[in-house]
Amino acid sequence: MSDTRSKSKPRFPVVLTALTAVSLVALISLGVWQVERLQWKEGLIAASAEAEAQPPAPVDEVLASAAPEFRKVLVLCRGLNTAPFVELRSIEEGQPGFRLISACPLANGQSILIDRGFVGQDITSRPVVGNNAAMPVSFTGVVRKPIKPSGMTPPPEGNVFFGRDPAAMAEVLGVKTQVSPWIIYAATPINPEIEGLHPSVPPAAFSNNHAGYAATWFGLAVVLIGVYIGLLRRRLMRTADLQGNTP
Repeated sequence: MSDTRSKSKPRFPVVLTALTAVSLVALISLGVWQVERLQWKEGLIAASAEAEAQPPAPVDEVLASAAPEFRKVLVLCRGLNTAPFVELRSIEEGQPGFRLISACPLANGQSILIDRGFVGQDITSRPVVGNNAAMPVSFTGVVRKPIKPSGMTPPPEGNVFFGRDPAAMAEVLGVKTQVSPWIIYAATPINPEIEGLHPSVPPAAFSNNHAGYAATWFGLAVVLIGVYIGLLRRRLMRTADLQGNTP
């Protein structure tokens, strides 16, 4: 009986192999997904650069296009310099302050929020609301998509917001029409009489770490293969030793 056992072949590690195969497929799938995300992000960066390079165009024309984000627009908004505004808590170049945001009606019947600029928190001057006969205001702006507030964002306090929530802002501003999903950052002054209030378009920020993530997942897949081969060899060597020591 002992001779039969000593000559028997070692059993193939089915469970270990199955677990390794499942894990390997998962790691490779995650790596491939990150490669696809990398290609998508590079395309987005290229598209934003191309959009920013285009000359300003009428706002209604740009918003009706397939890809309005990052486009420069020419806006004519009656009474914008004296329109009601809400204040959005913000930081610019390390300085805390507020961004003043108003609504502007569009030709398509919607309204769009206009970021009129940034003012430091130590500046108390604000534009006067409704002090003239709704003079037309012409300015150049940049179309962007607002970032939704997170679940940790505090609720607004009156007309002071801590996250850019277009629907809630429009409600406070008394907007009765549908609100555009886009916003416009003013790139030229709307209220030059207010010292310290200056137009400011945040830079397009794209985190593009997908190449590193892909390398990590593929690297883990290679390590897993190495560990599996090592365990398999160790098991075979142990079986061979046992067989060699069997009387």
